[in-house]
Amino acid sequence: MTIVFPMGSRRAQTLEQLAQLCRDGAPGRMASRLAAPSGFPELDASLPGGGWPVGAIAELMSDAIGIGELSLLVPLLSRLARAGRYIAWIAPPYLPYAPALAQRGLPLERMLLVRTRSLQESLWATEQALRCPAVGAVLGWPAYIVDKNVRRLQLAAEAGGSLGILYRPPEAARESSPAALRLRLHAAPDGLAVEIHKSRGGRAGLTLRVGVASTVAA
Repeated sequence: MTIVFPMGSRRAQTLEQLAQLCRDGAPGRMASRLAAPSGFPELDASLPGGGWPVGAIAELMSDAIGIGELSLLVPLLSRLARAGRYIAWIAPPYLPYAPALAQRGLPLERMLLVRTRSLQESLWATEQALRCPAVGAVLGWPAYIVDKNVRRLQLAAEAGGSLGILYRPPEAARESSPAALRLRLHAAPDGLAVEIHKSRGGRAGLTLRVGVASTVAA
């Protein structure tokens, strides 16, 4: 397993500071909040609490890569990073494009890019990042995941007061999942069609249009 970001000569110092924060806890955690605004009013109006579930796992099932599935999270990730929280990217399929991240308001010193050698290693890294109160959100792309793994990640997210996002293939919609929120994403003119497949405490079956910018992947 390799941590690529944060970039620059201060990487070792940053990782040492992060390890200390994970041991001691960090200010600004969102555990007392039920939801964090997504930055898209039309989406917030359809989600319980008015935003992404805090201390929980959400699954995004996208028809294809690069249709704006990352941009759907940019407002939240930017807000978390600017508040001093770290964002962990666990084994993304494409290397995030650093200039695009910075342009979209995501400070690189708060981005943790983790490369792994196996699914087991990815799940372990995701769980550890979710448990760290200094990490505001964890993005993962598991090739395959079962209910017991999602439940472990859910417990980790609750412990850390963070948001876990799992990007899954569209076929996963045919399976049940203990995730608190499941969204199906389809390409649409000027944005995304977002179908609420499952929403704990809210309504499922709704489809709405969300305007998002281009992806931040290279």
